[in-house]
Amino acid sequence: MKSSGASVLKPQCPSRIVLDRIADKWTALIIQVLANGTQRYAALQREIGGISQKMLTQTLRSLERDGLVLRKVHPVVPPKVEYSLTRLGRTLIDPLRILCRWSEKHLPELQANRQRASKVNSNGPALLA
Repeated sequence: MKSSGASVLKPQCPSRIVLDRIADKWTALIIQVLANGTQRYAALQREIGGISQKMLTQTLRSLERDGLVLRKVHPVVPPKVEYSLTRLGRTLIDPLRILCRWSEKHLPELQANRQRASKVNSNGPALLA
């Protein structure tokens, strides 16, 4: 496979925009829900605890624009809108599922580290022996 010349380490590389999109927590959660199949807007919002209507709408629009999510409007009254992953979007299921599981698995350790760091910061710098 040929290298595309793209590198997220280069400041002007457009791949950083892509990385920003797929590294977003709401994107990861939407992909996880849509991995189970087509969903309507209200079902997505119910499944993803804590996401606002504004954030869900913005994220879905971005994912649709990037070709990761397909938005299908059925011509009925009231309108029925469904969201599903595209072929490209489905390629994100496994990597994002691994990332979500990693964060769940290591949560206790991460929380302990944060708690330890906040104690050090609130008590001033730790003295070295």
